[in-house]
Amino acid sequence: MALETMTLSLSSSAMLSSGVVEDDKKQEAIVFPKFVLMGHRGFGMNMLQSPDEKMKFIKENSLLSFNVAADFPIDFIEFDVQVTRDGCPVIFHDIFMFTQEQGVIIEKRVTEMDLHEFLSYGPQRDGTNVKPMWRKTKDGRIFEWKVEKDDPLCTLEDAFLNVKHSLGFNIELKFDDNTVYGEGELRQTLDNILTVVNEHSKNRPIIFSSFHPDAARLIRNMQRCYPVFFLTNGGCEIYKDVRRNSLDEAIKLCKESGLQGLVSEVKAILRTPNAITRVKDSKLSLLSYGQLK
Repeated sequence: MALETMTLSLSSSAMLSSGVVEDDKKQEAIVFPKFVLMGHRGFGMNMLQSPDEKMKFIKENSLLSFNVAADFPIDFIEFDVQVTRDGCPVIFHDIFMFTQEQGVIIEKRVTEMDLHEFLSYGPQRDGTNVKPMWRKTKDGRIFEWKVEKDDPLCTLEDAFLNVKHSLGFNIELKFDDNTVYGEGELRQTLDNILTVVNEHSKNRPIIFSSFHPDAARLIRNMQRCYPVFFLTNGGCEIYKDVRRNSLDEAIKLCKESGLQGLVSEVKAILRTPNAITRVKDSKLSLLSYGQLK
């Protein structure tokens, strides 16, 4: 049994900031080793293959998943953050929440729920589970979300307060691929996230990452304490925004926006391995993820 991991390769001279507020003084920094191991969504993302198969192991993006991952020799955990309608950053991967009411499957957008409603889904702290969660696969099938070890949904603040402090956080800023966001809306979402980070991070190592090019650019402009990485499929999937469709575009965005590096689906790297040289020549760091790892 192995964690699904993301790896971060850094040049030996790379300096990534620790969580100190930037001012006129020289900003403190910590040196990461050349190789860093991350747990994807904590202990690993849940993959459902058939309605009769339990999704593997532990509920992803949960405190249980994060703390089990912390028992392994890893440096960071990666998880997905969205912001509820009432401004609370919560940890959840999917854009929509699915549940069943009176025999009918209904869906609600996570960002259109308030915190109380979001936390009402799935197992509760008192052991009840009034609103079982369902999940939609890429091919459109919907199955009840069952795992061997379940855990209640959680907020970003919960993670800061309840996960081993030495474990770094790779906070993925999650946005809907099919929604056009204005800059003001992006800024408000990022500001809500930064408020929690600034209040609770202390000296915990933190990295921000996002598939949304403008969110990555803005979070870099809004703070200088933490490294920002641009997530890309490297052309494995095609999007309307050309900045998302190749490693070259990802490198270009990182250089233009002052980002520290990129996170690529490993397929794209294996398909164009000379991109590694281009990343290094651009003085950027490289993360990779994907089943082929």
